[in-house]
Amino acid sequence: MKNPWTKLTSRLIYENPWFRVVEDQVIRPDGKPGIYGIVDLAPSVGVLALNSQQEVALVGQWRYTRQRYCWELPVGASKASDGSMLEAAARELREETGLVAANWCEIGVLDSIVGATTERATLFLATGLQQLTDAQDPEEQIDVRWVALAEALAMVDRNEITECISVVALLRGWFWLQRNAETAGRSGGAEAPCPPG
Repeated sequence: MKNPWTKLTSRLIYENPWFRVVEDQVIRPDGKPGIYGIVDLAPSVGVLALNSQQEVALVGQWRYTRQRYCWELPVGASKASDGSMLEAAARELREETGLVAANWCEIGVLDSIVGATTERATLFLATGLQQLTDAQDPEEQIDVRWVALAEALAMVDRNEITECISVVALLRGWFWLQRNAETAGRSGGAEAPCPPG
């Protein structure tokens, strides 16, 4: 489909270490001039870390933008030093929980608030977990809690987990695991949730 928008100019309005705000002068789809504001964010990651008891690692922290305590999956922005989204996911998991994973599967992507931001999150399922020490950022004060995958999904249903990357990663992970179990059942084998990665 042809793009109905024409960008005339673009200018940086605001920038900090986490995001940029850009304002474009445009010709709108109706042919009239207008503006379009964009919040430009680095690509992000979300990690569904699942242990052998089918429990999920949740992280809890006070979210300044919501002025409340929130439970989420380990999520965060990629950095220029990350060689890939997988490296970003492994770094975020280690920083926030102290966990390292032997096995990784990419289970989907999420385009967040498509009308206002460039953010795209890559979602991962991490298994074969080992507990080390965390390395939280100075602005973070994170608690880690393990809950059954079914309970984490129930927390989504009860609006106790509302952060969009976490919600989608939990749902995508559950669907991925269901499909994998069906495939293993049809083939007569008990396949691991993720191949070694």
